[in-house]
Amino acid sequence: MSDARQLLGMKGASGTTNIWKLRLQLMKPVTWIPLIWGVVCGAAASGHYEWRLDHFAAALGCMVMSGPLLAGYTQTINDYYDREIDAINEPYRPIPSGAIPLGQVKLQIWVLLLAGLAVAYALDLWAGHTTPVLLLLALGGSFVSFIYSAPPLKLKQNGWLGNYALGASYIALPWWAGQALFGQLTWATAILTLAYSLAGLGIAVVNDFKSVEGDRALGLQSLPVAFGIRPASWISAGMIDIFQLLMVAVLIAIGQHFAAVLLVLLIVPQITFQDIWLLRDPVAYDVKYQASAQPFLVLGMLVTALAIGHSSLTPGM
Repeated sequence: MSDARQLLGMKGASGTTNIWKLRLQLMKPVTWIPLIWGVVCGAAASGHYEWRLDHFAAALGCMVMSGPLLAGYTQTINDYYDREIDAINEPYRPIPSGAIPLGQVKLQIWVLLLAGLAVAYALDLWAGHTTPVLLLLALGGSFVSFIYSAPPLKLKQNGWLGNYALGASYIALPWWAGQALFGQLTWATAILTLAYSLAGLGIAVVNDFKSVEGDRALGLQSLPVAFGIRPASWISAGMIDIFQLLMVAVLIAIGQHFAAVLLVLLIVPQITFQDIWLLRDPVAYDVKYQASAQPFLVLGMLVTALAIGHSSLTPGM
């Protein structure tokens, strides 16, 4: 079990000396899932995805770009700049434990970034884009990842800005990529997904509870540090629920009433698990909460995306 946690890049992982396992641990595969799912939602929202071999291959390429490559880049560069914090919070991580040299980490950052940009450009060529939309999204997301982790901006120093940047990167960006790959990204859906990303802000707060000690020691104003653990747990739950309920209102407004009902039915168990795990002890139960509640969040995203793909928000429908 500890070996699996190590490979996935989860808290409490065991140590290893295998360089490839260390590289994978830096990339935190567990964080790829929401980005891969975001691509699925974007493809669904485009209204033009077809179950053909070339569409499936393009979608798979977009998932690899968003997950293993660019999310892997994001996580690796975050570990590089967070090595002092991790020495307090998670000393077993590859960099603070001294298991992997910093030169190897820098090489990994560049390889993942350049490979991600290359795949994005190849997808633009496949889609026949006159403007390289996927490449621009990849460049923009990579820049946000850099300023999230690196000084002098280091967005994660501010709980609100940092967590929103994280939420938008995990919800809006892969959604935009999937939608632009198979259809046309509109201002309406771009704004909608940015609003949805405020629910992602709430999810991002959950990851801050385990890092309170190191964040406080190094002056990072995460929401649990700024407000305290219990108030931050209420902020997290509120952001998740309020902005999903906003999506319910949007679905009703565009005439997607059945999807609105389904989304409400998915929000109810989320609130239940928030009461059971998140609001009682977010430090002890953060993993249990995310494992039990997040499936309903991602299913709700897909319901919303499918509804958008069948609505007037999608061009050519």
